[in-house]
Amino acid sequence: GTCQPNLGIKLMDKEIIRTATIADLDEITSLEAACFPETEAASREAFKWRLQSYPRHFWLLEKDGKIVSFINGPVTVEANLMDEMYDDPGFCNEEGQWQMTFGVVTHPSYQHQGIASRLMKTFLEHAKQEGRKGVVLTCKEAKISFYEQFGFKDEGLSPSVHGGVPWNQMRQVF
Repeated sequence: GTCQPNLGIKLMDKEIIRTATIADLDEITSLEAACFPETEAASREAFKWRLQSYPRHFWLLEKDGKIVSFINGPVTVEANLMDEMYDDPGFCNEEGQWQMTFGVVTHPSYQHQGIASRLMKTFLEHAKQEGRKGVVLTCKEAKISFYEQFGFKDEGLSPSVHGGVPWNQMRQVF
């Protein structure tokens, strides 16, 4: 008999995890705006300096050529994430021991598919390979359990007032 194609099986979407470049600026800015209220979203200018200051620590995931998720943050000497870091490239220091995490963003249509988890694992592995002491992030209370599954420990409320909402600082020490 002849082999008939099974049209009911969807092939896996092409997925690429890579570091971002300045060419991704507009798409990254649009994705951020789609995921966060204006008071919490980073601006195009903020993403521009981030892409220029720490391109090796700005990871994204593309599906079928479209950026659907990203994670980024500088390496610093400081052990705690401070609001001032979001606007000041002076905190970026490749000699530092701590990988900060400024944002973990996934387009709403692609959430709950393991995308942010795959990206987070890549980000953590990269920080380990570089010999960092650990990774630090802040998150809203509802996201604590998500980060705990990767080994992050909740250190309680952060002094951050970013966007006028409470943030918990979480840390993973390698």
